[in-house]
Amino acid sequence: MKIGVTSQNLRTITGHASKARSFLMYESTMGQTFHPIESLELPMEMSIHAWNKRGDHPLLALDYLITGPCGKGFINQMKQYGVKVKTTDETDPQVAVKALLAAVVPWAAKPV
Repeated sequence: MKIGVTSQNLRTITGHASKARSFLMYESTMGQTFHPIESLELPMEMSIHAWNKRGDHPLLALDYLITGPCGKGFINQMKQYGVKVKTTDETDPQVAVKALLAAVVPWAAKPV
């Protein structure tokens, strides 16, 4: 399972996901806890807000995107591409990913 977290500063969870260009990326596999993979830095024209919808977009490979506050339009747009958006007030990316996994796949709720 691939999980992205909006993080403009690459330390904390930030909002405005449609205009975000920096993401922390995590992966979780059956029977294992999650682990970070490369962060993702997008050029301005590849933010979902500016993307021309032509070609592939790296965020569309995610299963889940965790973000701070965002609009319902963004959530619905990502849903059309099969990406589930979870909003949170949590600021720590690892805490949010752990909580998501505990709710979605109980086997992954092991301490990091």
